[in-house]
Amino acid sequence: MSRMQRLVPAILFLLSAPAVAAAALPEVTAGVTAVKCGHLIDVRAGTSLAGAVILIENGRITAAGPGVKIPAGARVIDLGAATVLPGLIDAHTHLLLNLDAAKADEELNGTVFTRMDPAKRALLGAGMAREMLEAGFTAVRDLGNSGTNGDVALRDAIHEGWVMGPRMEVSTRALSPVGGQFGGLSLLGRSLIPLEYVEVTGTDEARRAVRQAIFDGATVIKVIVNTAITLSPEEMKAIVDEAHRNGLKVAAHAIGDEATRIAAQAGVDSIEHAYTVPDDVLRLMAEKKIYLVPTDYPAEFMIAISDPPVRTPEREKALRAELEAGIAASASRLARAIKAGVPVAAGSDEYFAVPGQTRGQSARLIFRAYAGAGMKPLDILRAATLNAADLLGWQKQLGSLEPGKYADLIAVPGDPLADIKELDKVGFVMKGGVVVRDEMTKR
Repeated sequence: MSRMQRLVPAILFLLSAPAVAAAALPEVTAGVTAVKCGHLIDVRAGTSLAGAVILIENGRITAAGPGVKIPAGARVIDLGAATVLPGLIDAHTHLLLNLDAAKADEELNGTVFTRMDPAKRALLGAGMAREMLEAGFTAVRDLGNSGTNGDVALRDAIHEGWVMGPRMEVSTRALSPVGGQFGGLSLLGRSLIPLEYVEVTGTDEARRAVRQAIFDGATVIKVIVNTAITLSPEEMKAIVDEAHRNGLKVAAHAIGDEATRIAAQAGVDSIEHAYTVPDDVLRLMAEKKIYLVPTDYPAEFMIAISDPPVRTPEREKALRAELEAGIAASASRLARAIKAGVPVAAGSDEYFAVPGQTRGQSARLIFRAYAGAGMKPLDILRAATLNAADLLGWQKQLGSLEPGKYADLIAVPGDPLADIKELDKVGFVMKGGVVVRDEMTKR
């Protein structure tokens, strides 16, 4: 999305995959690890269990709870009074982008390709992946804007243990109407479009594009329903049918009444953004269990990436008022979705270099925006764990701290069920039984 699209909630208001085995770093293969928790959050039950122990063997949880005994000879990780919960899942990432906010539109319209070769971009992705993991995101769904199959290469490199990063579900290039999400391009500039998007016109091209994505390594299909052009209902149905026939889920970028309705009627698995969406579409999403992935941010984030940068108190005040009005509109949309029974999965859609923050730190800001929309802390935690795992098709592997699942867990000093801002304080991260970050172990 362009920077202007990121500000679309304010502007609109004022204008009124398959169940794939999750990739992992090399897992612990010898012995038992016991993690002692001050409190353990059971996200399924919505409870916090005091004095719990998690037993881990071969990278998976074998037992978890207050009554679990630590076997003799086990390696013990004592997290003291810390609260332990499942690793976070970001259902909408772009790890191979990290744009300068002041130049974002220019970079998205081609300079990211002309100034950064695929090898350098892959290394950028490795850096973003590490920052996400260290912030507590142990799994992500990367949805395009990764060049030609760069996300596949990054996923595989993480799986092989070459670089640190979260488990990844990837889409390869997004399917789109003619032109992708680029703005006006010259005749020569149009040659850049296939580097980032697969343009489709007609149902045959739509089906072929899905098949190409699968061949290239996609585990989810990303489709841009609308930009200047909107895909037809027939094209969307062909995309969804072909993806589902091959066991992949479909994530649809859609904004506005027509685009969200076309996506929902076609039976996609998630609608991304949906900054404006009518009530009848929300009801249809609830009926079909189509996830909403709200990529919302607080005003402070939007001010930080404003263009041109805010430099005076007067300009900041005016921009804040504009953004807060738009954010209120988006919050209303999220509240309406929840009331209608639409399932929600957390997604950041982060692709900016935010001054003073890592990629993972800025991605976590969505939780504050969700809270501002009225979501309770438990519902936010479920959106970033159980729900996101279900959307990715990884519910048997991730999303809760239960026997048989991967030992993907994080720890924070306080109680995120009382204050979701505790997620800003992740001090311990484990993925597949491997300690990635540890600032909390009692020594």
